[in-house]
Amino acid sequence: MTTKVEAIKKVIQEFDGVANWEQIYENIEKYYPAAKVSKEWKAGIRGVLYREIRNKKNFKKVGLGLYALANYQEENILEEKKDKVKIHNFIQGVLVETGNREKFETYTPDKSKKYKENIHLFQIQTLTEVPEFTYVELIKDIKWIDVLWFSKEKLKFPIKIFEVIDSIGTLSKSLSRCLQLKNFNVEIFIVAPKEYENKYNAEINKQVYNEFRERFRFIDYELVKKWYKLAIEKEELKFLEIV
Repeated sequence: MTTKVEAIKKVIQEFDGVANWEQIYENIEKYYPAAKVSKEWKAGIRGVLYREIRNKKNFKKVGLGLYALANYQEENILEEKKDKVKIHNFIQGVLVETGNREKFETYTPDKSKKYKENIHLFQIQTLTEVPEFTYVELIKDIKWIDVLWFSKEKLKFPIKIFEVIDSIGTLSKSLSRCLQLKNFNVEIFIVAPKEYENKYNAEINKQVYNEFRERFRFIDYELVKKWYKLAIEKEELKFLEIV
């Protein structure tokens, strides 16, 4: 008979070695049919996984609500200074993970890109397509925004959107794309290196953005990295309290 540990391992293997809680919850019955018999079945699964991590067996935590097999090798992208592609993908991944943690539905068009070693963005987003909340012509444009957070209601609307800028030459196009959602109650975040902030301020102060300027916010890469470190530390402390 398959144990809960073996069942969790099979679910994680099904998702290429890394899975979040929702993926584990939704697929555990395939390998452990009695998984949901108890009223507190989710707590039971968490307890098994936390115990194994505490004992340094079978699993390890690799992000905000992401779990991998124990042999998963992490690379320290937080310390990477030169590779713009890796940093861009990492920032996107952090924003997707954060949206998941904040109970939003998440989408990114860059599904095949790597968030971390052996973790692709498609593995952590909750939506595979942009919901049809408006005209098809509009969706065709905004579906290329780097990260979108949607409400969890049946009719899903965008709540927060993020454009990750690693080349100042793409700033104007990104701002214009975000402005396509001006008729929706959406918060817009431009995430970029600190040295781009002056250029951003000059661009956002143009007349075309007058009516919607207060919807835009600039966040620099270093702030995102610091937030991510603090969030991981907070989750680790919470984990220690549980186990």
